[in-house]
Amino acid sequence: MRDPDFDEFLHVPARLSVVALLAPAGWVDFGFVRDTVGTSDSALSQQAAALADAGCVEVRKTRSRTGRHTHLRLTTRGRQAFPRHALALERIVAVARDL
Repeated sequence: MRDPDFDEFLHVPARLSVVALLAPAGWVDFGFVRDTVGTSDSALSQQAAALADAGCVEVRKTRSRTGRHTHLRLTTRGRQAFPRHALALERIVAVARDL
């Protein structure tokens, strides 16, 4: 079964983990996302860049007395895409249960 709301781009496990973590939040510290998702700085940077290029995530870099800080948040597009994809996954699972 092919669900029209299934998002191949978001379904990449690393991206899906990041988007799911950001969904209930505003700006989230890069280090918190990295540690919670369990990835490296470089791997998260690559996924954040891909998500930003797709218009799903916004990346904010700032400087303060304590150093450089990077924060991530979902864009409006990301906030719409994630629940659509999650519902598509639920529908796919429901069909599989009925088999």
